[in-house]
Amino acid sequence: MEILLVVAVLAVVVLAGGLLVRQRGGRRGGVVELEPPVAPTSGGVAVEEAPTPEAPTEQQLPPEVVVAEDEVFEPPVVHPEVAVETTTRPRFRDRLVKARSRFTDALGALRGSKIDDSAWEDLEVALLSADVGVAATEELLEAVRATVTERRLTEGDELLEVLKDEMRARLGGFDTSLKTAEQSPTVWLLVGVNGVGKTTTAGKLAHRETTAGHSVMLAAGDTFRAAAAEQLGMWAQRTGADIVRGADGGDPSAVVYDAIEAAAARGCDLVIADTAGRLHTKSNLMEELGKVRRVADRGAGTVTEALLVLDATTGQNGLVQAQQFTEAVELTGVVLTKLDGSAKGGIVLAIEAQLGIPVKLVGLGEAAGDLVEFDADEFVEALFS
Repeated sequence: MEILLVVAVLAVVVLAGGLLVRQRGGRRGGVVELEPPVAPTSGGVAVEEAPTPEAPTEQQLPPEVVVAEDEVFEPPVVHPEVAVETTTRPRFRDRLVKARSRFTDALGALRGSKIDDSAWEDLEVALLSADVGVAATEELLEAVRATVTERRLTEGDELLEVLKDEMRARLGGFDTSLKTAEQSPTVWLLVGVNGVGKTTTAGKLAHRETTAGHSVMLAAGDTFRAAAAEQLGMWAQRTGADIVRGADGGDPSAVVYDAIEAAAARGCDLVIADTAGRLHTKSNLMEELGKVRRVADRGAGTVTEALLVLDATTGQNGLVQAQQFTEAVELTGVVLTKLDGSAKGGIVLAIEAQLGIPVKLVGLGEAAGDLVEFDADEFVEALFS
């Protein structure tokens, strides 16, 4: 009888221990998700202000998280997809290593040589290899030939100096400043195909403008890619900008319109509107983009910039994109991303020669401060130095 009693007690202890182990295991392996607070709405679209992060107290932790008395709670570290800021403005000369290498290698035969038929062929090859494009190369060579003939130049080094001057003159003939409206809010639209970096460019622009002391409202007009709104939200937190987001798959025109109205109500200086990437060959998507532009113009703000974001590594393919987007939204300029990683720096000349619109901003790296205004003189010197 006593033996049976002991066995029963042991069985109860083992069963209780197993339950305890399973309970603890469930708590350790569980994933706790906290519902985000509901933001006030404007026209059915959430308006979110960048929150000031605070370390949660023990009382604010979900029930499953247990903090021992001898432990210090550390909130989880979030690593947003935003690069560390640069402390100084990057120099074209330091970042255009690939483009300079391609260009100077092709021009090497001209240095110390005489101007002859072979020199002109080498120059043409150099321009085409830098992705200046056939049409722009022919125009540039014609102008350089005229100057060489007029001045009766004979040395290859003199030819290179004429080329540099001609490139500066062509690139410097555009106004590359970003326009603002006389009455706030100013509206800048970003358009382009998938994967060129529109959302990142919007965030870097917000960083640039808030650093300059302007108040910014971000419009998450890419409603077809949830990650785009989340990424833009990270930039809003980091830069102190406000952001307007809509429902997934919603009307991007409504998001942009509500962002402009919210910016006007709050006295924001600038609205930067991201849009969904779209193929330039899809007429229905381009028509939708045209609608975004028209609706934005009807709001309380003024659209002063419609910027096409192009990936510099795509080269001449970017020109086809630009032509279609120009017809849809009346482009005012180009933002050329990833110029530091491209050997096709000549695309800058092709864009301005064939499209008649300026490259206003270029990306020279991944950090927030690496989106800089385009400087023609600095760009040309970087290619030849």
